[in-house]
Amino acid sequence: MTSPDKQLTELTTMPPAQLRAAWRDTFKSPSPDIGPDLLRRGIANRLQERVHGSMTGATKREIEKLRKRVERTGKAGHMHAISLKTGTRLVRSWNGISYHVLVCNDGFEFEGRHYASLSHIAREITGAHWSGPRFFGLKKRSGYKPRVLAND
Repeated sequence: MTSPDKQLTELTTMPPAQLRAAWRDTFKSPSPDIGPDLLRRGIANRLQERVHGSMTGATKREIEKLRKRVERTGKAGHMHAISLKTGTRLVRSWNGISYHVLVCNDGFEFEGRHYASLSHIAREITGAHWSGPRFFGLKKRSGYKPRVLAND
């Protein structure tokens, strides 16, 4: 068997029919109906996974979130997403009461209930619409510039 580096180099010169055969050998299934460039990339990715390991669960979940966002909005980029690790506890004091939110794999837990968004929790706490990330201090107001008062 050839080394992974040699296999990656060979992919660059393979004609489409040979790429489809390489796909079948690599994935043990027929190749999808995509162009040669994407076939090369898919095969190369699998070869590299075999050497270096595959993506973490967190990365796979982030990709799935992005895929769903593309289906919903047609946009692939991050929408100023805030990345929080599962198990992180957010604390916010409001009107003298301290509120605790636990970050879960698929949302947030607050007072024993599951929420998909921090904004829903902020509304629950305040009774008014808030940006959840802003309410919990994870994001500053966009375009906000503090006023500087000159000393006379």
